[in-house]
Amino acid sequence: MADNQQVQPKGDTKEKKDNRPPREGRGAPPGGGGGGDRGPRREGGGGEHRGDRGGDRGDRGPRFDGPPEIELEKLVADSLYLDNQAHGVVSRMRDMDSGTKSQLRRLYNAVRRACRAPENERQHEFVMLRARLAYTIARHSLRSLDTLEKLLLQVTRKNDPRAYERFKDLFEAIVAYNE
Repeated sequence: MADNQQVQPKGDTKEKKDNRPPREGRGAPPGGGGGGDRGPRREGGGGEHRGDRGGDRGDRGPRFDGPPEIELEKLVADSLYLDNQAHGVVSRMRDMDSGTKSQLRRLYNAVRRACRAPENERQHEFVMLRARLAYTIARHSLRSLDTLEKLLLQVTRKNDPRAYERFKDLFEAIVAYNE
């Protein structure tokens, strides 16, 4: 056995270690430090942590959160702010996504319908609109519209007719600038 242990490090150790039974001395630190380190990685303990720490998934999230959030109060109060935000969304769309103009128009038509809904149903319509927007973003990888989804949540929570109108105006500007 001692000869086999000396031969293993020189040969293909991974294949031989998988095929042999576990060592008798389970506390493997003295003789099995290398094997003990490899064991948990194969089980997924080490690999998962490395993938989370150094993988692209951790890097993708903040990149999409990078664009500043649209502030609802400024949007309602300042038309130039609305215009600047519309330009910003369109430029992010052109940089990040492959969204089509027809997808945007469909969403804009849904916004218009939600704004025309009776006042007692308007909030519900906007809640459903947010669900539709979230689905469209996920289905077509339109990550540049994430800021609109966050803004729509703010608008829905505030439940103010003027905020609904400004959201519609913002969406109209985005559709116009995307032409």
